Amino acid sequence: MDQSAGPASSFGELLIAHRRAAGLTQEGLAEASGLSVRALRDVERGRTRAVQRRSADALAAALGLGSPERDLFLASAQEGRRRSTGPENGSASAELSMLPPVVPDLVGRADVLAGLRRAVGSGGVVAVVGQPGVGKTTAAVWMAHELRSAYPDGCLWVDLRGMDGQPLSVRGALKRLLQGLGIRPSDIPAAEADQVDLYRSMLAGRRVLVVLDNAADEVQVRSLLATSSGSLTLVTCRQALAGLEGVHWIWLEPLAEAAAVELLARIAGSDRIGAEPAAARELVALCGYLPLAVRIAGNRLATRPRWSVGYLAGLLRDTRTRLDSLSVGDLQVRSAFEMSHRRLSPGARTVFRRLAAVPGASFGVDLAEVATGMVGPQVRGYLDELADASLLQPAPTDRRFQFHDLLRLFAAERWEIEEPPAERERMTRAVLEYLLSTASAAALMFFPEEVRSDRFATPDEAGEWLLREESSWIAAYRAAARLGWHREVLELAKAMHWFSDVHWMGLPWVEIFQRGVAAAHALGDRRAEAKLLNFVGWAQSFCHVDHDATLETHRQALAVAVETDDRLEEVWAFAYIATTLTNLGRADEALEHARRAYVLAESFDFWSVRLSVHNRLGRVLYASGRYEEALSVHRAALADAERHAGEELSKTQRNIVAFVRLCLGDTLVGLGEWRLAAETFQESRRMFDDAEIPMTAAIAALSEADARLSVGEREQARECLHHALDCYGDAVPLAQRDRVSALRSRLAE
Repeated sequence: MDQSAGPASSFGELLIAHRRAAGLTQEGLAEASGLSVRALRDVERGRTRAVQRRSADALAAALGLGSPERDLFLASAQEGRRRSTGPENGSASAELSMLPPVVPDLVGRADVLAGLRRAVGSGGVVAVVGQPGVGKTTAAVWMAHELRSAYPDGCLWVDLRGMDGQPLSVRGALKRLLQGLGIRPSDIPAAEADQVDLYRSMLAGRRVLVVLDNAADEVQVRSLLATSSGSLTLVTCRQALAGLEGVHWIWLEPLAEAAAVELLARIAGSDRIGAEPAAARELVALCGYLPLAVRIAGNRLATRPRWSVGYLAGLLRDTRTRLDSLSVGDLQVRSAFEMSHRRLSPGARTVFRRLAAVPGASFGVDLAEVATGMVGPQVRGYLDELADASLLQPAPTDRRFQFHDLLRLFAAERWEIEEPPAERERMTRAVLEYLLSTASAAALMFFPEEVRSDRFATPDEAGEWLLREESSWIAAYRAAARLGWHREVLELAKAMHWFSDVHWMGLPWVEIFQRGVAAAHALGDRRAEAKLLNFVGWAQSFCHVDHDATLETHRQALAVAVETDDRLEEVWAFAYIATTLTNLGRADEALEHARRAYVLAESFDFWSVRLSVHNRLGRVLYASGRYEEALSVHRAALADAERHAGEELSKTQRNIVAFVRLCLGDTLVGLGEWRLAAETFQESRRMFDDAEIPMTAAIAALSEADARLSVGEREQARECLHHALDCYGDAVPLAQRDRVSALRSRLAE
């Protein structure tokens, strides 16, 4: 842009706003209106302050303006011609009494507008804050148009150009506001302090709406705030402007999926979007639900009628070119990001690009330290700066942060441009090694035998880290597999054995253990292959409830265990096969395998092997209808657990004992001992609650509810059902939905 042209005229700014709202490039508007591209460019840049009436009429027609937007547009053109020939009768410019036009397709912001209305009720200052492209100006302009009638003394609007290389100065903004209030340029004081005093005196006793768009920082805004009780200032900003006092903050987030699809349909056509609903949902997801990105995608479709929605979604799938694809005319997602990026301190820019090495969805200060090579206090300051600039989003958990998907791509671009390849490789390796080693150390804390760690004091602390950093260590694990780090992949997969037993819902255990099998195979470690095959089979059973696949996997594990003379994995393979055959209704075969596992298990550790294997034999006996034998096995297992217990059971040991009690309760139900079964389920539930294993606690609670109902204890049964639903949270697992429905029906009788 030619910097000598100075700030754009009011008519030029209005023309830009209408052209963008219509989804037209300068070339497209020139063709539709009959004006030259050069003439349009001169008007928009402020070189030309006016156009002839017939040119203004042609532009209004090409933009599709209806009343009252057309009347305002033509009036602005006329005002531009008047200003270009000099002031008439000494009157002041009225350019700031006109708001930009309302974008016709605002969607998904009802809650934001309601929040603005509530905030406006108290007057003062309202700040609309959010990341680049989230629609701050659009929301503020909508609100300002709605409020015009409530501020009879005028509406002032000024673009502070906060993200430009040179934002509008305080003096320049005051000059515009004063002229908008009717002060002639010759009457504006030279000193900034006097300008502030005059501005505030002009607002005193008036009801004026002031919109300060695109603010840079507190210093730029502080002197421009309307301080009189009857006036209101709306500020839009990417920076949090936390230094201002008495401000009501409205934080804008990306659109919800449905609203983003609706915006896409309004721009590209509802029939076209409705014909490809799945592709439309994918497209707005690839846009990160960011209004600017969705608008660009919609404009690309609108100007390319032969493109399918799926075709554009396919272009955006490539993360290397997604930001390039999200541009049309002079609208670019990347440019919006670059404006904020330029205003960062050098240290914050370094942290921003190096955080691209973090593979997960969110991160804390410890992982940021590893990725950036900076110490805690230093990196914390830069993280706060990035959050204040809306280039990072504070995650729901305290002191954690996350990227918007498109900003992550932008950070990765800066990383590749500004960091040498050797440095990128070093940082990537450091992050992956940290995540893999820490995840392994945390998972080992869940083994039944006591494991000490210099990183975690307790299994609870280790478990919190694994769940908190779940997206990062899983992403690091996948990256390590792609890089051929077979040893690291294998060690992490083996370490996850007992943690997966406690947290079996929600994590991709089949994939995790299958990658471990592939790593063991690549290393030629057949014993480890047998172990991981057993883990895969367990995950296929518990997580996918795929009994046929489970049986095939455990038979593979058994074959490899026999080949390598690995008695331990033989034990587990026989035990798992017994459980799977039971689930398939093949009780006689199941019992044979369970007895073989029981005998082989006698030479192994009680807590990590024997107790679980003994319990599986009891389960198979129960499924075969041999309730007395099952009862004997389960009671013997619990008696053995008491003998082997130390001063205090570990979390994993409590989990195993609680599961034995759950199985014992089922056996008592088979024998018709309902009250004793209810008490046993209650104790099992308590132990699962204490061990913080909600999914299994819910199963125990449902079993207890059944038993309570069978002895007429309806209120206790209702409490158990509610406890189970609390454990499940938002969604009851598919395998338990029929059971929950049956209990509700029985309680309603």
